Amino acid sequence: MKKIAVVILNWNGAKLLEQFLPSVVAYSEEATIYVADNASTDTSIEIIESKFPQITIIKNEGNYGFAKGYNIALQQVEEDYYALVNSDIEVTENWLAPILSIFDNEPNIGIIQPKILDYKNKAYFEYAGAAGGYIDQFGYPYCRGRMFDTLEKDQGQYNDDVDIFWASGACLFIRKDIYRKLNGFDDDFFAHQEEIDLCWRAFNLGYTARYTSKSVVYHVGGATLNEGNPRKTFLNFRNSLLMLTKNLPERKLFIILFLRLCLDGLAGIQFILKGKFKHCWAIVKAHFAFYGLINKNLKKRNSKKRSDYYRSKSIVYQYFVKNGKVFEP
Repeated sequence: MKKIAVVILNWNGAKLLEQFLPSVVAYSEEATIYVADNASTDTSIEIIESKFPQITIIKNEGNYGFAKGYNIALQQVEEDYYALVNSDIEVTENWLAPILSIFDNEPNIGIIQPKILDYKNKAYFEYAGAAGGYIDQFGYPYCRGRMFDTLEKDQGQYNDDVDIFWASGACLFIRKDIYRKLNGFDDDFFAHQEEIDLCWRAFNLGYTARYTSKSVVYHVGGATLNEGNPRKTFLNFRNSLLMLTKNLPERKLFIILFLRLCLDGLAGIQFILKGKFKHCWAIVKAHFAFYGLINKNLKKRNSKKRSDYYRSKSIVYQYFVKNGKVFEP
C-alpha cells in the first residue's frame, strides 16, 4: 500500500473534476487517489468511472458538507498520510515529494500546507491559505501573502519552510493517526474554518503545522460557494465563534467572545451601508445559531489550551487603522 492518499471531496463538481483531475493523476504517482462524493446528482460519478478508472470512488450517502463528508470518507482510507485536496486545485510536478520527505524525516510535523497560488492569476497568492496561516489575539485568520482581501504577488518572498498555525483546507496534508486522534473535522461546522479549528486542536495537543514552498498548487477559489453568497457569510461568522469557544484559553474566552460579537455587529453595519442587507441578516442568523450551539461546544473543550496561539495582537487594527496590507515578518 502507498504511504499517501490524495482525497478529493466532491459535490456536483463534474466540470471541475474534468478540468483538474488530469493534473492530479499525472503528478501523483506516489499516491492512491480517491474521490469522496457527497451524493452528487450531476454526472460526477460517470465521468470518474469513464475517464479516470484508476481513481477509487467513495460514495457518501448525502451531502454532508466539507467536515462530515471528509470524516465519513476517511474512515475508509488507510494510507499513513492524507492529502485533502479541493476539486478546484491544479497540482504541479513533484508536488508530493517534499511533503513525503517532511513527514518521513520530521515526526514532530503533523500537518503541512504547500504554496497556494491563484489559478486565475498565477503570479499571485490565493486567498485560501497563500503561504501559510496564522490568527491574531482575537481569532481573526490571516496568511503570509494575504491580509483580509489584499493578495501579494509571489516574488519569492515566501520561498521557505516555516512553522505556521493553520493550513488551508484547500490543500491540507495530515498524518492519519493525528486526524483520527482529533476525531477529524468538527461536523457542526459543515464548511468553512473547520481546518483552522482542526489545526488549533492539534496545536493545543503539541503538534506542529508546517508550510513548504517546495510544493506548489494553484487554486481557483470560490468554485463551490463564492464570496458573494450570504450562506458563506453565515458559515464564516458562526464557525469563527464556535472555533473560539472550543479553543481559547479559559481566561481569555468570554472577553474575546464578547469583543468578537461587538465587532461582528460593526461588520453588519458596514454591510448595511454597502446595501448588502442579506449579508447583514446572515450575521444575525449566525449569532443565533451560535447561541444555540454554545453549550454543546463548551463541552468540547479539553483541558489543554495553549496561550501562545496568536502571532499578532490585532490584524484588524494593523490592516484598517495602520494600513498594513502586507504580512510583517
